[in-house]
Amino acid sequence: MVRRSVLFTPGDRPEMLRKAPTAGADVIVFDLEDAVAPQRKDEARETVRGVLTDPEFDPDCEVCVRVNAADSALSADLETVLEPTESGDRGLDSVMAPKVASAADVRDLEDEIAKYDATLPVFALIESAAGVLAAPEIAAARATDALVFGAEDLSADIGATRSEEGTEVLYARERVVIAAAANDCTAIDTLVTDFEADQRLRDDAAFAVQLGYDGKLAIHPAQVDPINEAFTPSEADREWAERVLEAKREADAEGRGVFEVDGEMIDAPLIAQAERIVERASAATDSI
Repeated sequence: MVRRSVLFTPGDRPEMLRKAPTAGADVIVFDLEDAVAPQRKDEARETVRGVLTDPEFDPDCEVCVRVNAADSALSADLETVLEPTESGDRGLDSVMAPKVASAADVRDLEDEIAKYDATLPVFALIESAAGVLAAPEIAAARATDALVFGAEDLSADIGATRSEEGTEVLYARERVVIAAAANDCTAIDTLVTDFEADQRLRDDAAFAVQLGYDGKLAIHPAQVDPINEAFTPSEADREWAERVLEAKREADAEGRGVFEVDGEMIDAPLIAQAERIVERASAATDSI
């Protein structure tokens, strides 16, 4: 499943919720947490449920809901979005859990979801010092399907000052992607809060690709295309990967363990890189 771009939309804005799939994001997140004022939570829940259960709402992307962390709010969120309709359809593909600090948080959410005879993959949002340190255990939890790095809340938690370079959160950013890779989870990178800073977004997304992330958060539709572009292998990369895999097939047929492509000796890590490029390119094509 391709998850290059993950777009948040406020849960109390019905017109934005219905329009969100047109942005081209691979995942749209109906946000019941930070994007909604406390006094509008109930309204947001009913709004999200109304959109999810509307037969005319049939998006060609993954639909996720970010729930609240507090127990009472979480219960109300899940009751609203998971209570089935007469047709039995919930219109929901996944749940994003904020402020995940331990594997137990994921297991508790999984148990709450199970009360509605449902099983949904969990996007675990890592945005605290405790969450960063527990990232490997969180990624290993059965319901966890993606780790999401949240640099803004993490910075507040540890008292760091955010910078464009992001050196203050680099260790955490790397730890999250490594934990995800070790447990076969999707790794989603943090957002760029200034949605008008196009070049900054492109540079930050390119760096996230270098780190090994699979996708990136977006808070505005204008951010979706640059993110998708960054996480879609270029034509040059695809051609290189195809040459590597073709040369590998020829080497295997001839019983050779070593071969070269474009004057470069190819070993197992480069073969794995080529396979990853082809896989990402194929997934991106299928999502169009």
